[in-house]
Amino acid sequence: MVSLGNVDSGVVSSPPLDWKFSQVFGERAAGEEVQEVDIISAIEFDKSGEHLATGDRGGRVVLFERTDGKDRTFRKDLEKMDYPVARHPEFRYKTEFQSHEPEFDYLKSLEIEEKINKVRWCQTANGALFLLSTNDKTVKYWKIAGQETNLVPRCRRVYAHAHDYHINSISNNSDGETFISADDLRINLWNLEICNQSFNIVDVKPVNMEDLTEVITSAEFHPTHCNTLAYSSSKGMIRLIDMRQSALCDTHAKIFEEHETPGSRSFFTEIIASISDIKFGKDGRHLLSRDYMTLKLWDLNMEASPVATFQVHEHLRPKLCDLYENDSIFDKFECCLSGDGLRVATGSYSNLFRVFGCVPGSGEATSLEASKNPTRRQPQTPSKPSRSFTSLARSRRRGSESLNMEANGGGYDFSTKLLHLAWHPTSNALACAAANSLYMYYAEDTSTNDSSAKSAT
Repeated sequence: MVSLGNVDSGVVSSPPLDWKFSQVFGERAAGEEVQEVDIISAIEFDKSGEHLATGDRGGRVVLFERTDGKDRTFRKDLEKMDYPVARHPEFRYKTEFQSHEPEFDYLKSLEIEEKINKVRWCQTANGALFLLSTNDKTVKYWKIAGQETNLVPRCRRVYAHAHDYHINSISNNSDGETFISADDLRINLWNLEICNQSFNIVDVKPVNMEDLTEVITSAEFHPTHCNTLAYSSSKGMIRLIDMRQSALCDTHAKIFEEHETPGSRSFFTEIIASISDIKFGKDGRHLLSRDYMTLKLWDLNMEASPVATFQVHEHLRPKLCDLYENDSIFDKFECCLSGDGLRVATGSYSNLFRVFGCVPGSGEATSLEASKNPTRRQPQTPSKPSRSFTSLARSRRRGSESLNMEANGGGYDFSTKLLHLAWHPTSNALACAAANSLYMYYAEDTSTNDSSAKSAT
């Protein structure tokens, strides 16, 4: 279900898209066991859409580059045709490097995992690529340069010892010089060229930790206003702050929060309200947020309520107790917007992801599976005596059977979840991570297909 408010996109209608499989990297054979270190934990396109980066739980960063459009012969063939033929983005493996290694904090007697939490592209310069990567504690600034067959990744800066809690976000500023890193209680501002000093711009840590009521869950800079950033919280709030107001941004310029319906509160209300990801639209006017149940699209000029709400997991509401017992309710799904702002996407269980249309009246809501056949029908759950979610989970741990649950007429496997995905900045193309596999999809406007077919005949 999609609830659309006053989304002012300037577009009267937006025909649904026909999604198709494009590529897969790291596809595993049937029955092949996935190694924990190979599971993808971060995805990011650069602003040009020419490069894609992934990070995994083993601390590696893998880079891909776009290959279509570099084919001059194909371009000459197109020029001979009397109607345009759309090309969808295609990528190839470029290089990879070990970004983080497992560490041990002897002062706190804690192991620090090598898992990459986020990767973010920086501005290119002199033909070299630059990006930031982070694990729970340390951000690194990488330069990848050299010739086509001899790329050399080099770590230029290491930003460490500035976070007591796990880093959940990094975001580049539009000024090209600074970036932020955020953990549960603080957001720090860094200069890319200075690694031994950062400025604490947000601090929500109470004097007495027993008074702690919410934590920071995600943070992102505005795409064009270098003084503005937004951060979300575990209470379902998004705060917009202006760094020009004070050195420590302990007051927000705006707060976006949808108030709950009277009488609807339950034990799970705050848990499912926690926002796992936020993304600014390319226009800088809209902000997308993902909580456990929904996607919400906010207009920065309207704080009272989102302009659109997209139901992702409403069918799981009767099972919240079981989801809580199995910790699935704490899964952190990411979200993304198309470059034109007309669509949004997010992941779900059974390696499914959902695409929604933002234009009023479009009603577009498409469920796709991260596989070579994304639109295939989901297997139906055969009728059988009901079993509790937790007992199924226990049996799976014993290697007995995978967890399936009947929802919307289909079987859902909660052991497979599509947490990470990214939308290409200039094309209707999506990159999705399913365990260790990276799936690429592209979409065509169904009305364009019809008109192209008519002109061809």
